[in-house]
Amino acid sequence: MKWVFRFFGLIFALVVLLVVTVFFLPADRLARIATEQLSVATGRDVAINGDVALTFWPVLGVSADDLEVSNAGWADQGPMLQAANAAIGIDVMALLRGDIRITNVEAHSPTIRLEQRLDGRASWEFTNAEDSAQIKTTTEAKTDQSETVAAESRSISIERLSVTDATLIYDAEGSDLVTLAGVDLALDWPDPAGPAEISATVRPANVPVSIDAEIEGFGDFITGETRGVKVTVAAPAGQMSLNGRASTAGAVAGAFAFKTDNTEAFLAALGLPGVALPPKLGQQIDVAADITLTPDRQLALRGLALDLHGNRLSGAADISLNGIPTVNVQLAAGDLDLTPAQSAPRTSGSSGGQGGAETTSEGWSKSPIDASALASFNGDVALSADSIDLGQFKLGATQTVLRNDTSRMVFELRQVKAYGGQITGELVVNNRSGLSVGGRMNVAGIQMQPLLSDAVEFDRLTGQGDLQVSFLGTGPSVHSIMNSLSGDGSLNIARGTIEGINLDQLLRGGASSGTTIFDDLSATWNISEGVLRNRDLLLQLKNYSASGEGQVGLGKRDLNYKVTPVALRANSGNGLAIPVRFQGPWSDVSIKPDLEAALDLNLDKERRELEDRAKSEVSERLGIKDEDGKSTEDAIKDKVKDELLRKLFD
Repeated sequence: MKWVFRFFGLIFALVVLLVVTVFFLPADRLARIATEQLSVATGRDVAINGDVALTFWPVLGVSADDLEVSNAGWADQGPMLQAANAAIGIDVMALLRGDIRITNVEAHSPTIRLEQRLDGRASWEFTNAEDSAQIKTTTEAKTDQSETVAAESRSISIERLSVTDATLIYDAEGSDLVTLAGVDLALDWPDPAGPAEISATVRPANVPVSIDAEIEGFGDFITGETRGVKVTVAAPAGQMSLNGRASTAGAVAGAFAFKTDNTEAFLAALGLPGVALPPKLGQQIDVAADITLTPDRQLALRGLALDLHGNRLSGAADISLNGIPTVNVQLAAGDLDLTPAQSAPRTSGSSGGQGGAETTSEGWSKSPIDASALASFNGDVALSADSIDLGQFKLGATQTVLRNDTSRMVFELRQVKAYGGQITGELVVNNRSGLSVGGRMNVAGIQMQPLLSDAVEFDRLTGQGDLQVSFLGTGPSVHSIMNSLSGDGSLNIARGTIEGINLDQLLRGGASSGTTIFDDLSATWNISEGVLRNRDLLLQLKNYSASGEGQVGLGKRDLNYKVTPVALRANSGNGLAIPVRFQGPWSDVSIKPDLEAALDLNLDKERRELEDRAKSEVSERLGIKDEDGKSTEDAIKDKVKDELLRKLFD
């Protein structure tokens, strides 16, 4: 029993010693030792500028007002951390051994400032640019204030770090300053040589976004070493994750995944500008890729697989993230559906034949076009696809390159199969000083009926032809662009038909409805202020030829065009011409013979013959002979004048 009492007596003495040690340990000395340990571990000045008090619950330690941790010497945003109040926990058993071991750091409503420069320097790195430790202990500093003594970098021995309601300021050189309020952060790091688990909640747009990370060898990681990481960022509308390796210098490599149920809502939760993406084109996204990010913010994506829930693409990308992103992207797709991107509604209507029901046209959309996205990046995007459905136009196998340079986008059509032919050329959208749209295209072997039907809702002309066209339009809406169009073009069709009119029957006095078959059709045109004008249409048929002139209102969506067919075998081979006028809105074009013009054309020859015969008879009766340089009319006038003068003076 004596030994039992001695044992309990020893325990009691140790407890008393612990209590006395704790109660009589000066709080300011304990705080000073703790800050020195933090300073040695981080290489930054750590200061407590306010009051200090001992705490006993929930952990033994000190409570300090106005805690401040200095930033890197080159940083200009102020201290790295400022907290109005902080609590530093102490390991009791280490304290009994005469050591100070920090087990817990808590900060309430602190301000955290992080800075990064283009040369790779980051304020959260605790080594210099050569990765050699530059940390001075307090003892070394007292030994020689004028000499810098390099020491081995010590691991930070903090089991848990808790930050609540923080303000985070991130300054990346070349980018806008980012400020986040209401940030909560927790770090669990029980083994200084082992991994750490980090969980954070940020609210860039008053919506909680959670960040969970597991970092191997966290002590080496915070001193700039590359270590294995697993990171997940989750918001109500989606999440992204990384499984690979990273360093505090900004080097990242690994498997990246990004998935959203609503991309606009996910970006808005991150505080990024909301972009209303259509279905099949980013409204929902599922991305997987192997990524590499260098400290100077050069991003490479390989093995890219992009599922847009209706369109699938694969490829690779290189992106510079310094300032406005500069991209070089290679993408491949199967059948690509871009119909949801069409913002301008197409009007219903038909180009049906004569006597069809009257329809109305709403015209081109006057809604403003938002082209601000042209300023969001620079660079090239190459795309190859088996087919592309543009809504208004249907393309087959396509190879294109999109180039964007300071809000001027050039869409180069390198090789496009469409409507049975080949298309090359380029389309330009320029939003540098107001929106303009232009382009040039060369089309070979194209089927005209489906092309014209999709382009201007006119399906009467069939045949395979060649087409060259250039155009330019300006304005903030489709309506203004179409009404400002200028340009020129030419068309040649070897053989085809004109639906809705039978010129052969019409010229024979029969019904005008039916189909006209022609052997050749050619025309050139000019476009000005949204009106296409043509004066040299030439149409060759078996028994007829036809010329045409008139205008097509590309802006007003109307037509006023006259075609004049000539019956080559009528009137003893001298031809019989009966013009036909196409007039009205595209949705209801009327086709009518122009009888007045027909009379003028067909009687013109007879009129000239009668005039010539009359002049000849008058000349014979008056005895007028042909004189060089004098017309028959002048000769008759002179003869009459002479006769009148002779009779007057005789």
